[in-house]
Amino acid sequence: MRLEVVLRVASKLFLPFILMFALYVQFHGDYGPGGGFQAGVIAAAAVVLYAIIFGLSEAHKAVPPAVVNAMVPLGVLIFTGVGIAAMFTGSNFLDYTHLAHDQIHGQEWGVFLVEFGVLVTVTGTMIAIFYAFAGRGKA
Repeated sequence: MRLEVVLRVASKLFLPFILMFALYVQFHGDYGPGGGFQAGVIAAAAVVLYAIIFGLSEAHKAVPPAVVNAMVPLGVLIFTGVGIAAMFTGSNFLDYTHLAHDQIHGQEWGVFLVEFGVLVTVTGTMIAIFYAFAGRGKA
């Protein structure tokens, strides 16, 4: 029983830092290793840790399955929307140069938005896979 209390307290202390690290990886992806996929996996790992320590029902309260199921197509929609927005500005699909007042800012915004779409999709997919496997014997 004592070990469970230690795990709960330790995970409550670590979860905000895990999520902050996911954001760091997301925002640092333009300048070094990282980006939407890695950040999405790290964010999903935080939810998995929460579910392992506090139970699947508590994880469902924190991140409802309906939200998780909406995240997957939302991320794809963000990714595709950036490409279509580029086409409306007269560029090719996912050519970000015309998305801002100059080419450099257009590239920065385009990459940021595409990576954000990847983050949302990967996080939703990883959590959905975990929910599917964790809830398997509970019908």
